[in-house]
Amino acid sequence: MVQQTIHRLDSESVGKAFVRYLVPSTIGMLLMAINIVADGIMVGNRLGPVALGGVGIAAPVYTLFVAMSLWIGIGGATRFSALMGAKRIKEAHIVFSHAMASIFAVTLLIGLVVFPFRTELAYLLGANTETYPYVSDYLYLMLLFGFVFTMENALSIMVRNDGSPNLAMVSLVTTSLLNIGLNYVFLFVLDFGVKGAAAATLLAAFVGMLVLCTHFFKKDNQLRFVRFKPNRKLLLLILVIGFPSFLAEVGMSVFTISHNNVFERLAGTEGVAAFAILNYVHSVMLLAFLGMGSAIQPLVSYYSGAKDQAKIKKTLQLAIGTAVTAGVLFFIFGQFFAGVIVSVFGDFPDAVMELATSGIQLFFIAYLFMGANFVMMTYYQSTGEIRMATWITAAREIVVLLILLSILPVLFGVTGAWLAIPLSELIVLLTIVYYQIKQKKKRQFTADMTAPYK
Repeated sequence: MVQQTIHRLDSESVGKAFVRYLVPSTIGMLLMAINIVADGIMVGNRLGPVALGGVGIAAPVYTLFVAMSLWIGIGGATRFSALMGAKRIKEAHIVFSHAMASIFAVTLLIGLVVFPFRTELAYLLGANTETYPYVSDYLYLMLLFGFVFTMENALSIMVRNDGSPNLAMVSLVTTSLLNIGLNYVFLFVLDFGVKGAAAATLLAAFVGMLVLCTHFFKKDNQLRFVRFKPNRKLLLLILVIGFPSFLAEVGMSVFTISHNNVFERLAGTEGVAAFAILNYVHSVMLLAFLGMGSAIQPLVSYYSGAKDQAKIKKTLQLAIGTAVTAGVLFFIFGQFFAGVIVSVFGDFPDAVMELATSGIQLFFIAYLFMGANFVMMTYYQSTGEIRMATWITAAREIVVLLILLSILPVLFGVTGAWLAIPLSELIVLLTIVYYQIKQKKKRQFTADMTAPYK
């Protein structure tokens, strides 16, 4: 059965394999995004703009847990797929076991250590006297039980890399629909407030993990828990490979915290509420691009292990074309339907509505460049060019972003704050183009130097 799985990836056309991974991955991520937006809609309509802002302020904690699961999960899965491509099956089993054990231990420890300091953490994240009660309620459950969705997220990545993208999608669909249902019950029926929203997220993730566990009963399953000795060298390799994914999620936290603080300073609670609406919408687009990256990661990792450069190049071309097309469509949608998007989240004061509407129209410029950046980051990560992958993630939402956020709002006010991410994405894309041109010239020079003299 091992040979069947390997044979399919070796013999299947790149286009067919890309679609086979792209469709369930993107559908799953979009449903997950709809789930996040549904959270925002329910919280906004049931508890109001201040509660919505409070949940938005606490969101970086959720993001941090996801970051940990991606750090070890993507790192482990990339190594797992490369070993499968190289036909080193037993080593792949050890990588899987090592990665899952590490995720559980690390995320449980983080939650327990930080929990006693949740009040200080709330204010550090940007809470004020109005939003603090909501931030505190959300953090309470997330810190105690955050390890649940880190395990679920990491297992989903592993299942997808083991040739079951459809099961990973089914798990995401189950998680999303259950979360929406539980949110309605906890918020509108039982009136549990923000704690109810957090509980719904955690319970839904637990059920999603149970769905993923059915993969272990498949005959062609290669995700085997085996006995292993802690291996520092292997763990370091997993961490190095997965670091760009971790940094991308940390970047989301930096993005959220920095924007919350800028908007709180420029426009008060109304500004924070407007940004919270944008952030929910942004999550949809971001997860769509992440779905595209998730689709090529198993393929590029496997082809890299098999040393098949032609298939890697074809996969990259398909992914960039798909991402750029999606980005253009997202941009157009934002320009024409910004007001409609904002109104879905609740009947907010005119000031909030105007801020959020103009914000969406400006911010959506970023999607013209963001998809290509995501695909290239995944490509570099999956082929071992970790430095370039790290640069892309560090620059997009940390280094370049923070520089722009310190300059643009001073010059252009709120408009400058909205434009920080679009300009950051453009700058990063230009560095990628420069790097690719430089690498092409370098390869050509090497080929000329090593060519036989005529």
